[in-house]
Amino acid sequence: MIALSGVQACGKLPPPPGAPGSPDRDAAVIRDARLAQNDAIRARDWDRVAAYWTEDVTIRAGLGAVLSGRDAYRDAFARDAGVVYVRTTSGVEVSRRWPLAWESGTWVGRDRRTGELLASGNYAAQWRRGADGRWRIRSELYVSLRCENAGCDWTVFP
Repeated sequence: MIALSGVQACGKLPPPPGAPGSPDRDAAVIRDARLAQNDAIRARDWDRVAAYWTEDVTIRAGLGAVLSGRDAYRDAFARDAGVVYVRTTSGVEVSRRWPLAWESGTWVGRDRRTGELLASGNYAAQWRRGADGRWRIRSELYVSLRCENAGCDWTVFP
């Protein structure tokens, strides 16, 4: 018991699962952030949507367009305001060494007025914890795999 207490006092044991700063806790924070960003998209609150990205975020959109920077990404959402995108997280893995995390899941895009499914697919995101302790998205990759209705008329970027 004395040896164990000494090891704990020296910080040699990892924090218990779910403790602040633990991978389990950080994964939950990232999942909650994604849900909050989805809510901001539904509300068409582009500044709140953008608050989840780093300034230098990079994106490869579902049909191949590349966007660089928070402002460019926010503007793309504003231009595409007729579509509501929802991302559903299937997994989050947080590095025990670096302030980085990997998120993966599926996404759907629906017509804002009718609710019709337009396109859907898979996505992955790299998250980075900043000096302020907040997790933000550093990069995202979306791949369109299915379409319906007017979404089938969208064009793949070269």
